[in-house]
Amino acid sequence: MSRRDSILESAARVVAQRGVRGLRVEELAEAAGVSTSLIYYHFKDRAGLLAQTLDFINARAERYTESGIDPDVDPVGHLEQLLLLELQDTPLVIENSAAWGEFCASAVFQPELRDQLRGATARWTGYLSELIRDAKERGAVPAEIAPADAAERLTALVEGVSMRWLSGTLELARARELVRGAVPLELGLRS
Repeated sequence: MSRRDSILESAARVVAQRGVRGLRVEELAEAAGVSTSLIYYHFKDRAGLLAQTLDFINARAERYTESGIDPDVDPVGHLEQLLLLELQDTPLVIENSAAWGEFCASAVFQPELRDQLRGATARWTGYLSELIRDAKERGAVPAEIAPADAAERLTALVEGVSMRWLSGTLELARARELVRGAVPLELGLRS
């Protein structure tokens, strides 16, 4: 792992545990085992570090949500598995999901984070919308389903359910059950 990636991994961990406001470059340098000047060399300033950390957690999420179901064969199954992979009881997924939640919460008061979050969310919902559109074209989803709306509701559901699970107000099995039940309902596959 490169020094830069090691710093980003440490930054993601710090954001997950202490929030965006709790990310102090000096403390991050200590946690990553590097100098503060190396952090500034790689990321220019704290804003650059935050932007790259958000990109880093998004890239990690893309890797751990890679579905084993071929989207060309079963777009609905692929979509469901992708959503369920956001709810895994592993340190990486927990850290990533907590960090994402911290970025979202901080964007309420730090508008400079909003564009980047908006872009990442648009990529995720856009991909799900394409899967739903493909399923509609194959006749696997009713024609009246609006792919973009369904994708938006499903991603919002997963984010909310994830935060409840991470905060201990919902058991993981129940969170996964809710997502499994929401996919067919949202896609008009059962009433």
